[in-house]
Amino acid sequence: MMIIRQFDSAEAFRAQFNRTSVFHPELTNIVRDILARVQKHGDIAVQRFTAEFDNVERETPRVDLAEIEATKNIDKEMLQIFSRAAENIRTFHQRELQDQQSWMLKKNGSEVGQKVVPLKRVGVYVPGGTAAYPSSVLMNVIPAQVAGVEEIVLVSPPDKTTGTVNSMVLAVAEFLEITEIYAMGGAQAIAALAFGTETIQPVDKITGPGNQYVNEAKRQVFGLVGIDSLAGPSEILVVTDESSDPTLLAADLLSQAEHDIQARSILVTTSAKIADDTLTELKQQLNRLGRKSIAAQSLSEQGAIIVVDSLQVAVALVNEIAPEHLELQVKNPEEILKGIRSAGAVFLGSWTPEPVGDYWAGSNHILPTAGAARYASALSVRDFLRYMSVIKYNQQSLEHVGGSVMQMAQLEGLDAHAAAVEKRLSVREEN
Repeated sequence: MMIIRQFDSAEAFRAQFNRTSVFHPELTNIVRDILARVQKHGDIAVQRFTAEFDNVERETPRVDLAEIEATKNIDKEMLQIFSRAAENIRTFHQRELQDQQSWMLKKNGSEVGQKVVPLKRVGVYVPGGTAAYPSSVLMNVIPAQVAGVEEIVLVSPPDKTTGTVNSMVLAVAEFLEITEIYAMGGAQAIAALAFGTETIQPVDKITGPGNQYVNEAKRQVFGLVGIDSLAGPSEILVVTDESSDPTLLAADLLSQAEHDIQARSILVTTSAKIADDTLTELKQQLNRLGRKSIAAQSLSEQGAIIVVDSLQVAVALVNEIAPEHLELQVKNPEEILKGIRSAGAVFLGSWTPEPVGDYWAGSNHILPTAGAARYASALSVRDFLRYMSVIKYNQQSLEHVGGSVMQMAQLEGLDAHAAAVEKRLSVREEN
């Protein structure tokens, strides 16, 4: 079980309890081999890795109509719930699109601006393994659809029992009208999306979280294709004062601890009593969890309860850690929010538990982890758009600036650059 620690500054925390990026050469080499074999052998390699890693034998990774039709028997009430969640997510991301429009600025006969265009073909990875995540279908697919992506390909590991993709994942994909689906996971799925195989056309970008093999594969194919981020284990940091309910605090910490043994759950509080009471609640609530062993190991190895002198120190810790999920369970959360600059998603007040953001609010739950919230953002419509610069000069506007352009080119020793301008100006003089 986690223990209570006390820090009086962000520097003290950094010295004793900071997650750093660890390079795993063995993992890198394993993934490099998988990528190379899929690139060389295509579908055969994908199928062999699927049999080896997922214990599933399939004739083809492509999920056919019969497998999708089998989802007609799933719980209709659950599908309705996902439909309403999808509406919230679509509304949120449509608002993002309002700010992503092409534009042109005219000045002295010249025109310069941006053309905003959607990506043509993207691959979305939906995790499997220890749990199924149909909500990740919504979070990956909807912003891509809102952006106007023409082709969306979904990949997800096959279930060892059924041999196909999780039925709820398939049902949500069908609801969103995604028809190109492949039962494959791990590094081999990333390789297939990046390089293409006999069955799968390559994509322009890959989004969605996965395990360490997926992450490493995304890192290695980046440059050939785009990626959204390198997602690490889930994180939650809860900031609280003496006004909070330890029962709720413990429940929220466990909501992330149950994800994975590497998940990080941290409580930062100004109250020693809240710290003690929350620790007691964690022990009691842990015994009622279906994923008790996972949550217990996560809390023991990655968790922390930190007592600080003030909320100002708490804010400094938040900005140092840059958590994926940040809950501000304090008297005046909006006031504390003013000082927060590094977090993936922020949940204000005791009535806003993190799972609301995971499933329902409409904001995206694919968020930066492992400190990446210092520079990265949630998956959004912007991840599925490209911004092309557009420039247009007429004769008069080029004559007006041509001399300056040539001077800059000559300063850098690029005579041909200068000549491309000079030739145009000399034509004008000759006429």
